[in-house]
Amino acid sequence: MRKPSFSSDRERRLWGWALAAVALIYSTLGLARVVADTLRESGLLEFAADLVATGMLLSGATIVVQGLKKRSGGVEMGFAIGVAAICVLGFARLGAPEERSHLMEYAVLALILHEALTERATQGLRVPVPSVLAVLGTTLVGVVDECIQFLLPSRTFDPLDILFDFGAALGAVVSCGSLRWTRRQAGKFRRGG
Repeated sequence: MRKPSFSSDRERRLWGWALAAVALIYSTLGLARVVADTLRESGLLEFAADLVATGMLLSGATIVVQGLKKRSGGVEMGFAIGVAAICVLGFARLGAPEERSHLMEYAVLALILHEALTERATQGLRVPVPSVLAVLGTTLVGVVDECIQFLLPSRTFDPLDILFDFGAALGAVVSCGSLRWTRRQAGKFRRGG
């Protein structure tokens, strides 16, 4: 009898979302430059960047509201707000809107991969260091993205983008892990252990 590929329905859904995220990243290869140039020429690039920033702020607000539903303590909320502030400030300091899109794409992909791998480990399957695997997997997607760009006449291979993709993945996974760790420590403190 053949073993199922996924440890749970949640893991299967997460891998589906990861595949969708990778497909979305790769689908923009031919269009990204055209769309960015069109928006830049029409003067709408900054508006689009502001729209994306607003979307990120709304996503962050949603995460904070969801966190409040779980009766988070002051330490947890303070830590979460600090991480959110660092992310927002880092995002705001990025100059080009294209760099901002890299941050979002690869951070989201890293979080989905991390969740899928963590779910697999939680279900009792061997997954060595889900955080490291999520960052490496996300970085590999970035390397393939850049290699494809090397082959496209309208795009350029940029090793700095690979480093940027790695940084986005690492930042997302470390932030997520730090928030979980803080939640566990606060829970232990509240229970007196």
